[in-house]
Amino acid sequence: MTDKPNSAKHSMTARCAALCAALLLGAGTANADSGFVNWIQNFYPVAAKAGISRTTYVNAFEGITEPDPDVIRKAQYQPEFTTTIWDYLDSRVNPYTIQTGLDIAARNLNTLKAIETHFGVSRYVLLAIWSMESNYGAVLASSERLHYVPRALATLAYADPKRANFARSQLIATLKILQAGDVSRANLTGSWAGAMGHTQFIPTSYLLYGTDADGNGKRDIWNSIPDALATAANLLHKNGWREGRTWGYEVAVPRGGAKYSGQTKTLSQWEALGFKRPNGRDLRLDNERAVLKLPAGENGPGFLMTRNYFVIKKYNQSDSYALAVGLLADRLSGYPGMVQKWPRPAGALDVEEKFEIQERLKALGYYQGEVDGNLGSGSKAAIAAFQKRKGLKVDSEPSKALLEHLR
Repeated sequence: MTDKPNSAKHSMTARCAALCAALLLGAGTANADSGFVNWIQNFYPVAAKAGISRTTYVNAFEGITEPDPDVIRKAQYQPEFTTTIWDYLDSRVNPYTIQTGLDIAARNLNTLKAIETHFGVSRYVLLAIWSMESNYGAVLASSERLHYVPRALATLAYADPKRANFARSQLIATLKILQAGDVSRANLTGSWAGAMGHTQFIPTSYLLYGTDADGNGKRDIWNSIPDALATAANLLHKNGWREGRTWGYEVAVPRGGAKYSGQTKTLSQWEALGFKRPNGRDLRLDNERAVLKLPAGENGPGFLMTRNYFVIKKYNQSDSYALAVGLLADRLSGYPGMVQKWPRPAGALDVEEKFEIQERLKALGYYQGEVDGNLGSGSKAAIAAFQKRKGLKVDSEPSKALLEHLR
């Protein structure tokens, strides 16, 4: 008695799959990747079980017949390199990111105040995250760095075994976002790994924390600055942000104090051990607990990290990232920068010298890019052109010797 209904159900499923495939893939597409095409077709039942309609699925993948080659390239070229903490911070906490942030803050003051009041999260921390994630939205204008998210995640699920499970779960979340109507297919763009919008949320986090702050009925982190910043604030708020509290303190480490690295004590206990703020200001002496971090080792400055620092790490688990957010937020709020120097090796450029190299190359007509302290491919090409013109060894590398020649 049950054979006929099951057979009918199987037949209907087969017809749906065939229809879906026809709509998605088209007939006889010359450049189609058959393996990728089959993967898209076979993933539909998984999406359907998660509540994704056939209409949404067809809309998401219509005309997509090949993996995104840039996603494959970027996924394969992810070298596990280390960079010094001072170089990392130089590229993220510098005159460019500070002044740009102040200008952005002035233009969005009412939005920032409203979000800060509603969520209890510092507007300056939100600005710092925005800077770190998308250069205050500038990345969203770069077509070279944006990918159509369903295609990017399907590519990872199909071609990258290490990221397949992650990509599959994020793809389902992406399809839910599309189905909800928060963003159109054309605007559903992100990084090669699916991070989206001004504040670079992965799809599952978007579903958890996405916020409609401008009241238009959509959680649009791609085009609405209020939505993007409120979504970031919601993440921090729900993960335990303490309103009115700092992320941590720069401290001078007393002799022998490096042995406490990684330990947690109250601020009063740290002061009793000889840890002081290098600017002469007092620690907030109460029962708040803090962890000692030495990002550059025992010869570098110390930091006492409070709870809010670890809430920032809910956004990105990197210690360097969370420290950069905290330091940039402090500068944006009007506090001076770090007092202690990083233990740079002899001959290493500091952030002011990196800016000066770009400024001088630009003044001489060799460099056309933004003066932002990031000595990337554009700056190195300009250095090489200058070195060649002056008869110097062409190595494209910024250095104090190069700066002397520019001066």
